[in-house]
Amino acid sequence: MSLIADKFSQIAPSLTLAITAQAKKMQAEGQDIASFGAGEPDFDTPQHIKDAAIEALQAGRTKYTAVSGIPELRKAIADKLLKDNHIEYSPNQISVNCGAKHSCYNAILACCNPGDEVIIPAPYWTSYPDMVRLVGAEPYIVETKRENQWKITAEEFADSISGATRMLILNSPGNPTGSVYTKAEIEALVEVAASEDIIILSDEIYEKLLYNGKKHVSTASVSEAAKRLTITINGFSKVYSMTGWRLGYTAAPPEIAEVIDTIQSHTTSNPTTFAQYGALAALQGDQSFVNDMVEEYDMRRQYMLSRLQKIRNIEVVEPDGAFYFLVDTTKMGLSSMNLSEKLLSRYRVAAVPGLAFGHDHSVRLSYATSLDVIKKGLDRFEEFCHAH
Repeated sequence: MSLIADKFSQIAPSLTLAITAQAKKMQAEGQDIASFGAGEPDFDTPQHIKDAAIEALQAGRTKYTAVSGIPELRKAIADKLLKDNHIEYSPNQISVNCGAKHSCYNAILACCNPGDEVIIPAPYWTSYPDMVRLVGAEPYIVETKRENQWKITAEEFADSISGATRMLILNSPGNPTGSVYTKAEIEALVEVAASEDIIILSDEIYEKLLYNGKKHVSTASVSEAAKRLTITINGFSKVYSMTGWRLGYTAAPPEIAEVIDTIQSHTTSNPTTFAQYGALAALQGDQSFVNDMVEEYDMRRQYMLSRLQKIRNIEVVEPDGAFYFLVDTTKMGLSSMNLSEKLLSRYRVAAVPGLAFGHDHSVRLSYATSLDVIKKGLDRFEEFCHAH
């Protein structure tokens, strides 16, 4: 008899973390690796945020807080959502969690029963399907099209609904594609969801990393029906370069928010106390860091786009958000794992295989790394592509 629960037979470790770990191991051995694997900003956390956490530690703020976070932070998040996203939530609808990944899992666990189906557009962030499986529900993958910028349409959504459909997961700006949904596209998806009372999990962790004049539209903001059905996911990792702080949050209808609080009370309890004071400073302090970071990413993005568009045997869609390119490698005829392994072992370039995102003939390249690494890595990547 196995000592492991049956559901874990379908769960694999994150390929994105595995590739990054392998690249770091090779670098530690002295190899010159150009890594495009990072899913985190390469900027340090702003000093005023670190200072706030240090001050909290020195003031003895090291004890338990309310399960869903300190009242000041929940109020600041509600204020932020009203000001930036045009959604009105009370602080008791906000739950601060141990990273936005934790926020997503709590939301899925709160809403989905065994046997429920969760519609996930592919390419998708690698953890969505496994989170769904962990709660006993079933991921229903809808393959999107490159010519539609990898976005699910209302028609594709409607065609995918069954009697078991419980939730749609929407990620805008998206990982790994960088796609950004317009207000009209979101309104059309919400209309379909509302007709069947389908919950929308709206992952908005990259909301401020936008280019080409694009505007972020929060799903819950487009109508009262949208707000009634939407769980908004966000956090501090990408926009404030706080990945290791592990702080995310959900904003949800009252009955869902109450269940998320209960789940957290029996699993992690409150997120780290002194880190919450850093998050409070992030929301209430100087926001110029965000603009400076976006400008730097945009410069790297434009450079990568100009290079990638000239490389044979690949195709790319220009990303409007986040800090990734999804490179379509179909013409090379290699599986993404085979391609990524050859890239790393022979050309010393780390890229995440598209298999991790439900699109096997592709790789994800992150530009959350220095321009020097980008130039070196693209030189090697071009050499690899032209050899195949």
